[in-house]
Amino acid sequence: MEVRNLEPKALWNHFADLNAVPRPSKKEERVIAFMMDFGKSLGFETIQDPIGNVIIKKPATPGMENRQTIVMQSHLDMVHQKNSDTIFDFDSQGIEMLVDSDWVRAKGTTLGADNGIGVAAIMAVLKSTDIAHPAIEALFTIDEETGMTGALQVDAANISGTILLNLDTEDDDELSIGCAGGIDTNTKMPIAYENLPANFSCFEIRLRGLLGGHSGMDIHLGRGNANKWMNRLLRHTSAAVDLKLCSLDGGSLRNAIPRESTAIVAVSENDKLTFHEAVNEIIAQIKAEYHSIEKDANWSVSESSGSDKVVKDSDFERIINAIYAVHNGVYRMSPAIEGLVEASSSLAKVTVGDGVFTTQSLQRSSVESSKEDVANTIRAAFESVGAEVVQGGEYPGWEPNADSAILKVMANLYREKFHAEPNIKACHAGLECGILGKHFPGMDMISFGPNIRGAHSPDECVQVSSVQKFWDYLLEVLTQIPMK
Repeated sequence: MEVRNLEPKALWNHFADLNAVPRPSKKEERVIAFMMDFGKSLGFETIQDPIGNVIIKKPATPGMENRQTIVMQSHLDMVHQKNSDTIFDFDSQGIEMLVDSDWVRAKGTTLGADNGIGVAAIMAVLKSTDIAHPAIEALFTIDEETGMTGALQVDAANISGTILLNLDTEDDDELSIGCAGGIDTNTKMPIAYENLPANFSCFEIRLRGLLGGHSGMDIHLGRGNANKWMNRLLRHTSAAVDLKLCSLDGGSLRNAIPRESTAIVAVSENDKLTFHEAVNEIIAQIKAEYHSIEKDANWSVSESSGSDKVVKDSDFERIINAIYAVHNGVYRMSPAIEGLVEASSSLAKVTVGDGVFTTQSLQRSSVESSKEDVANTIRAAFESVGAEVVQGGEYPGWEPNADSAILKVMANLYREKFHAEPNIKACHAGLECGILGKHFPGMDMISFGPNIRGAHSPDECVQVSSVQKFWDYLLEVLTQIPMK
């Protein structure tokens, strides 16, 4: 079955139209133009604010004029990741989608359901002629995935709504009322090289097939971090033989758990057998530890043309020590909300090449003081080996409001409609609500959405039946918005 034939057709067709438009973070010019054309084609007031967010305003349907104006909000950009063996140009190609039973996936790339399904749902409501709703201000933000620039710099003068419906949650039984804030930590350290010793051969060590995933939503699942795994292998092997490092490249995106890493190393001809034994030994240990989680982890070691230069031994040692020292994973669980990760850090990217050792990591916390604490922990690990540390891109968390009026409306409706309790919770992802709440003090906010799995990875998929559930629920919510 084609995606466009799925129900509800209005939503899926808008999703297909959206996915035909390349929309990487920080390169949203085409999708901004797409959304501006969409709003204008409907005859509605359509605004592009100075940073690039798009606002489309639709009047209330008859009989709904006395309800509060709502802001329906989703972000236009998507994470661009692909499998190493997938040939795909995100800058020029539309996402290639396929229907797999009850799920929609992409062919070897991220799907863009995060947050394209939310965008498509809003578009379907805007274009509809038979859906009852109050006045709507549709807010489509940019650059959510790489800094939340759109939310940070939104022009508040264009928004008058008092209730915000954020459609960026990834479990259809969940009503999110809080989220984590974040800060990026980027490091850089110059490294020295020396000539490749005589009688040394180069090898390429490749790690592929880890689960990866969202470094906020999936950080508590104990998945492997390719950068940490590769570093562990390098340290173990360098204790067995005189190992030299030529280059290192692991991870890709700051907000994704790294799935892949490649190292080029050099070893003496006389140590080849010991080298392979040490590599096989540590790989077996790691696989044994993660056998129930990382079932598709794949290591390979092959001879390489390598390089005529290797990293100086003292710098190689500093690199290994820094990566070993840096915290990765859950830093603290919330003592106030059961099961919520309060603070975490993910070592997203590591590179060694062109005379420099660089890393990118992202720290998250729902508590500002512990966000600072975990960020300082990461800073200390790299400064201790002499690396330059730059921290930025900071954004606030969203403090839960258990007395939210829209929460009470939506929780009661969920119980009535699905005969079950909604999962009311805060999440460890960086939703834009925390930032938007600073721009719009007093705005009542909530986030919800359909089941999306594997966000920020090529395994990303969205459940068809869950989208139908989400859509029906959304339409009911629109009829029950409180009076002004």
